[in-house]
Amino acid sequence: MDGIFAYAITGLDGLAYGLLLFCVASGLTLIWGVADILQLGHGTLYLAGAYLGWWLADGGWGGLAAATAVGALAGAAVGGLLAICLRPLTGRHLDQGLATLGGAFVTADLLTTATGGQPLRAEAPLPGSVPLFGHLYPTWRLVFIGVAAGLATILVLIVDRSTVGATVRAVVDDEQMAAATGIRTRLVQAGVLAAGCALAVTVGVIGAPVLGPAPGVDTTVLTLSLIIVVVGGLGSIRGALLAAVGVGLLQTLGVLLAPAALVPFLLAAAMLIVLVARPTLHGRPA
Repeated sequence: MDGIFAYAITGLDGLAYGLLLFCVASGLTLIWGVADILQLGHGTLYLAGAYLGWWLADGGWGGLAAATAVGALAGAAVGGLLAICLRPLTGRHLDQGLATLGGAFVTADLLTTATGGQPLRAEAPLPGSVPLFGHLYPTWRLVFIGVAAGLATILVLIVDRSTVGATVRAVVDDEQMAAATGIRTRLVQAGVLAAGCALAVTVGVIGAPVLGPAPGVDTTVLTLSLIIVVVGGLGSIRGALLAAVGVGLLQTLGVLLAPAALVPFLLAAAMLIVLVARPTLHGRPA
């Protein structure tokens, strides 16, 4: 029985990791699906938010609120700047990817140099652990699961039920037709880019105690986010949520259950199975 509870705790870790990845990947899938921009700097935006959380939050609620506000504003500003700078590269996905990836590498190197290049521990406003299934589980991780689940619910409701969501879906489905009906598609695309970037930095702030700032975190987050976008379907929030939770559980429970020799191939094998079973991945928002 204790072994079952240990698996449950590991599954909870996977859920937390999956929800963190979803919050980052959801912005990426909307940016790619709505603004038609291959934004490869999303992992660095998360890393910048994590460093900001480590620097400003300092284990207090006031610091966390300040870091969250600064992160959201800075992320939105970066998104707006990208919308302007990448406009000449409209439709040129390779050039967009190279430009944003180059900027991401430079920013990540600057952050690493400024902080000494060592993994840093971000303090949570709620330190300590609570008893769960006979084990002690970090309090902040449970809080993060609740906050991230709330964000996921809000995103799904906005895309599914709101006028803003209907506008976003229209631009994803057929940009030219949306423009013909009077929708200002350029403004929608810029807004989505700003919101997606702001979300990535904000998640970095509140997720820093879960996945803290360290060299290489940006690459990991970007790689897994791209997998989630591809598997979940371009522009699909529901698809991204399912894919992110699956990736999170696979990265935790899968590693625990699979033979050691197969662990490096788990994610690739799972992705291949999904791609074969579902070859058409240019999803509509669901």
